[in-house]
Amino acid sequence: MTTRPSNTVAATAEEPGAGALDLRGFAVLSFDCYGTLIDWESGILSALRPILAAHGVQVSDDAALAAYAQAETAAEAGPYQAYAAILHLALIGIGERLGFSPLAEEADRFASSIADWPPFPDSVDALARLRTRYRLAALTNCDDNLFAHSSRRLGDPFSWVITAQQLHSYKPAPRNFVAAIERTGVPADRLLHVAQSLFHDHAPAKELGLRTVWVNRRRGRAGAGATPLAVGVRPDLEVPDLATLAGLAGV
Repeated sequence: MTTRPSNTVAATAEEPGAGALDLRGFAVLSFDCYGTLIDWESGILSALRPILAAHGVQVSDDAALAAYAQAETAAEAGPYQAYAAILHLALIGIGERLGFSPLAEEADRFASSIADWPPFPDSVDALARLRTRYRLAALTNCDDNLFAHSSRRLGDPFSWVITAQQLHSYKPAPRNFVAAIERTGVPADRLLHVAQSLFHDHAPAKELGLRTVWVNRRRGRAGAGATPLAVGVRPDLEVPDLATLAGLAGV
């Protein structure tokens, strides 16, 4: 059974209403990266588990991811800092929530681990397929140099890369989505935003009138994982993975 945040409604690829979103009408697909294309929950946990073990902290993966979501969101809500600094602060915040004090070198390793976070198994092939029909943009809460590692892992498929560092702003701020519209140069109704996080992506994108596809990577699992919970958000289409979206697009 699919677990969705309360009051969230979207046509799924298996439902009759899925065809209501005509994918032929879009010229540009903009993508969130971490959680949508890159398996950031696996990456976060791989970097975090040794630190927790070193401090004798025993918690479930779900509890660790929830602590990360709270700590990262709090750090991004303050004055702008580079994402590497946000990851440092996130680890400190995780420690405050789980009862340990990370060492400086542990914070450094945690921040640099983003270069090793893996793509989801379907991401590279699906992006290559979608690129044959659309121009692709990345809209990411990341630094330029850190995202470059992830982009290479994904095959560097993007015509535009729009980072939080360039804007000095983190999603869910609306200005990030305004920047995507302005930089791609297409009308808002020709830009389709594709993302996993209802909180960071779908809520602000929908407020600006953009159409969105929810890549529900946590489908069938309880909780919101490494992102804060969002309710009342209505994506236009829900798919379980990027390969399904590529299939619906006919590529």
